[in-house]
Amino acid sequence: MSSNQIKKLVRGIPEPTIRRMPLYLSYLKTLDLNEKTYISAPKMAKVFGFDATQITKDIGYTNVVGKTRVGFDIKELIPAIEDFLGFNKKNDAFLVGVGNLGAALTKYGGFEKTGFKILAAFDIDPTKVGTEINNTKVLHLDKFQNLAERMHVTIGIITVPDEYAQQIADKMVSWGIKAIWNFAPTPIKANEDIIVENTSIYSNLAVIIKKLK
Repeated sequence: MSSNQIKKLVRGIPEPTIRRMPLYLSYLKTLDLNEKTYISAPKMAKVFGFDATQITKDIGYTNVVGKTRVGFDIKELIPAIEDFLGFNKKNDAFLVGVGNLGAALTKYGGFEKTGFKILAAFDIDPTKVGTEINNTKVLHLDKFQNLAERMHVTIGIITVPDEYAQQIADKMVSWGIKAIWNFAPTPIKANEDIIVENTSIYSNLAVIIKKLK
């Protein structure tokens, strides 16, 4: 199911809330806990430009309750948000398409903070197959299915050229992948029981350029 098909809810939680939570988490982790142990919703509202009531409602999904006129205990809130997001659990993925973007994602160390790890990358280019990127092996696409079944990997990342994205997505689904993170310019489609997140770098770039004008 695409993000548009998901509409507004993910397991009963508004999708915008889920998208805001990592922002809160990143900010809270920048705070010096020796100087600040509590944070209020109005204070966070000033940082993010959100409504304080909305922030309180978002944090409510973690079951952390703030103290009147004091706010939320930061040491309690950080792990609560990590648990809410699943960042404290192991989430493994396979990536297909070891071009510049695919290689960059494979090298990116920030995923480790979320429990997310690209276990292996796949391609059909003989000059790439058999190499390693940041200790991650690049294997031939033919090995994807067998390894996904053996290693119980259910997340797939697509960084192939636009014209191959849907084909790769279809293969991933047939090989047991349940969630696809697509970086190809054109959105991919899948059955409603498959989670699809289409991330368009070009769309974000277009917004920046348009606003500049």
